[in-house]
Amino acid sequence: MKITVVGAGGNVGATVALSIAQRDFAKQVVCIDLERKDGEKTFYPSKGRALDQWQTSPIHLFDTHLVGGTDYEMTKDSDICVITAGVPRRPGMSRDDLLSINANVVKSVTKQLVEQSPNTIIIVVSNPLDIMTYVAYKASGLPANKVMGMAGILDTARYRAFLAEELEVSPKDIQALILGGHGDTMVPLPRYTTVSGIPVTQLIKKDKLDAIIQRAKVGGGELVGLMGTSAWYAPGAAAAQMAEAIALDQNRIFPCASYLTGQFGLDDIYVGVPVKLGKEGIKEIIEIELTPEEKALLDNSANAVRTGLNDLERIMSEA
Repeated sequence: MKITVVGAGGNVGATVALSIAQRDFAKQVVCIDLERKDGEKTFYPSKGRALDQWQTSPIHLFDTHLVGGTDYEMTKDSDICVITAGVPRRPGMSRDDLLSINANVVKSVTKQLVEQSPNTIIIVVSNPLDIMTYVAYKASGLPANKVMGMAGILDTARYRAFLAEELEVSPKDIQALILGGHGDTMVPLPRYTTVSGIPVTQLIKKDKLDAIIQRAKVGGGELVGLMGTSAWYAPGAAAAQMAEAIALDQNRIFPCASYLTGQFGLDDIYVGVPVKLGKEGIKEIIEIELTPEEKALLDNSANAVRTGLNDLERIMSEA
């Protein structure tokens, strides 16, 4: 099993690579990123991070070999490719600028990956996630079940962690589901949230649950406010969990950004929905029953993603 992580010179990509290695289900992880110049010096962040991480193998006791570089020929015959490449929004950068830059990066990266590994499965982590996953799907030419986005696992992890803290229980015992786009319009579903099978609504008052749901929705922003940059530990671990489910054909049920063709009344769009993950990628999209209120929230979230896609189409046509 060979896995490539693009953007592995950055925090998210490096965390994905190390998380996969520590799970020890892959033979090799290839870490790809651009070189970095500082005056007359040239640095190779992905190569350095991969070497540093490989040197932890005798300590963490894993066999997965990490290698890094800048040449996409290294990625040949990868079973799974994780894309974390892109830029964060910087001061003075408009939303249109971010969309344009990251769309071009993801499109270029995807084409290079598929050229080397035409049968690969792609997991997108780059932001804005649902839109970048759509870009990767269109650029790849792969079946939709082989291109997906990491968002729901991260969002539910935050939601479950906050619940565990409030209830003073183990996060291992909490199961939850979040639908929709990755961002403020995501749709946590308290009806599908349980603690060892007990509905969470029986364990926590509504006002506290509503506050936790709101905190989960803006969880990424909370971390940016604390650190001055985006999160990487939880996103990296979430992408690694998806890769493991695919590599080991685990048939895990996760919320992932998936291409919809009529499911939930939505078409030609990527949003988070529950899926079964295994060796073919997305084996099944699971349509759960939603109340009218929940469906309205999902439609609102999908509309926000659609607005972003329309903005990207406008930007590209004006370029």
